[in-house]
Amino acid sequence: MNLEKLQFLKVGEAQEIRRIAFRRRASAGASPALVWLGGFKSDMESTKAVAIDDYARERGRAFLRFDYSGHGASGGRFEDGTISRWLEESLAAFRALTEGPLVVVGSSMGGYLALLLARELERAGELARLAGMVLIAPAVDFTEALIWERAPDDARRAIMEDGAWKRPSAYSLEPYVITRALIEDGRRHLLLGGIVRSHCPVRILQGMRDADVPFRHALTLIEHMADESVTLTLVRDGEHRLSRPEDLALLFQAIEALA
Repeated sequence: MNLEKLQFLKVGEAQEIRRIAFRRRASAGASPALVWLGGFKSDMESTKAVAIDDYARERGRAFLRFDYSGHGASGGRFEDGTISRWLEESLAAFRALTEGPLVVVGSSMGGYLALLLARELERAGELARLAGMVLIAPAVDFTEALIWERAPDDARRAIMEDGAWKRPSAYSLEPYVITRALIEDGRRHLLLGGIVRSHCPVRILQGMRDADVPFRHALTLIEHMADESVTLTLVRDGEHRLSRPEDLALLFQAIEALA
């Protein structure tokens, strides 16, 4: 059986069932395995996800990557997405499709979801599964701190009164639809109001020219992780994606430091 082919996992019940697309690489004996959590409006065929897949293959590590609902090859509409929904899918994939200790690699929104995942695993008594995290420009609390608080008044009115705002994107010709449900649900998952716990060693990579997740946002996150083992690497000329060859080299170094 070819475990790298496109496969699907059903998540949710009744009207909320959606097909989550994933690709899974089997271990050739190396541990820990790796799990990829992608960013907002990104997918598992992104430059970094594919590069990590090649890295995992070369080193014999198991690797799981998947698309949230409304992203990539998965079912569902992007406009129906919320933090609760994408966290549920991340937990389902983590539990159903992986084994043993894992290093979670989260990019942008995926970095935020990685920390929410850790909180849910702690509540369920499953922390032994976490060997470490590599967070790339972690967009913690992004719906509130990076979207709502930075949105102009007319955008806020559109979100609250019309139910959605079409936010221009530097990465797509089509705007990103920011819904009222996304903003309001995001407020149920805010982390920066208290201590943030990863329950495992963390390596953060952050570009200092990142216009989407400013590097000071990463500094704020670290201030809230006082009890955790965290290392921050600032890339002076790095932008949000951090997908250049030199950025990927830093990413692989961070994974190796945890593995």
